[in-house]
Amino acid sequence: MSLTITVSILVSVIAAATPLLLAATGELVTEKSGVLNLGVEGMMLMGAVTGVAATLLTENWFAGVVTAAVAGAAFSLIFGVLVLTLRANQVASGLALTIFGTGLSAVIGTPFVGQPLARLPVFDAPVLSDMPILGPLLFGHDVLVYVSIGMLLAVAWFLNRSRLGLVLRAVGESHDSAHAIGYQVIAIRYGAVAFGGMMAGLAGAHISLALTPFWAENMTAGRGWIALALIVFASWRPLRVLAGAYLFGAVTIAQLHVQGFGIPIPSQFLSALPYLATVIVLVIISSNAARVRLNAPACIGKAFAPAA
Repeated sequence: MSLTITVSILVSVIAAATPLLLAATGELVTEKSGVLNLGVEGMMLMGAVTGVAATLLTENWFAGVVTAAVAGAAFSLIFGVLVLTLRANQVASGLALTIFGTGLSAVIGTPFVGQPLARLPVFDAPVLSDMPILGPLLFGHDVLVYVSIGMLLAVAWFLNRSRLGLVLRAVGESHDSAHAIGYQVIAIRYGAVAFGGMMAGLAGAHISLALTPFWAENMTAGRGWIALALIVFASWRPLRVLAGAYLFGAVTIAQLHVQGFGIPIPSQFLSALPYLATVIVLVIISSNAARVRLNAPACIGKAFAPAA
């Protein structure tokens, strides 16, 4: 394999990993606060369709990206009301959010199906972009690629170095204790849920505005579920999320290059490869249940009812 082909594959991996990294970063913050939101797929679809709609209507990609982020955050607040205010079951509510998002995005996107639009602009640095190997790897990507890495690093700093991040982690570990010393558990969790929705919306926008610049029903193709599995794979640690996203991105892109090299493997198997890898990883991780419980926030999935 030539060096040029290798670099091209790595660039493709970066693009494929970006929506996973965006969605997983948001879900990481949500779960660190003690909330399990299984509606990532639905929020990504809402971000994808609103991003396309806003871009086509305004002819401005920035408006599309911002609209997708707002749509994802607003959609996540539906989940927030159900599980934080009404104290509904988080698993059932998250699944309902995905089903609702799948249907609603299809309805909203009907007028925009198949309409082409320009891809997100890429960042090129004069001279630096022409460097061998490093030039294509570091430059020439769309803005959301850099946003995904920047947000992951910001979240890592926030969770490990900031006072508010420590408070959020405390809420996720013991909401009763955090409430007892005066922290607003519900408000903190609402903020975390909204952030998770915003990042899922951006992930959807990257799919519909950069990877495949048009709208089609269910175009996220299960990436939201992979992002959820990625959190467990990374043991709720930000920098492991970064490594895991690029690993899963490599598996996702492998199907295209294997077919291109003419290797005689059924296309159906290659299409299922990312999801098969997800299942295998989860089975391996789940074999050590004690370690999973040790790394997971202690209050994840548990409803909080403040004392009267």
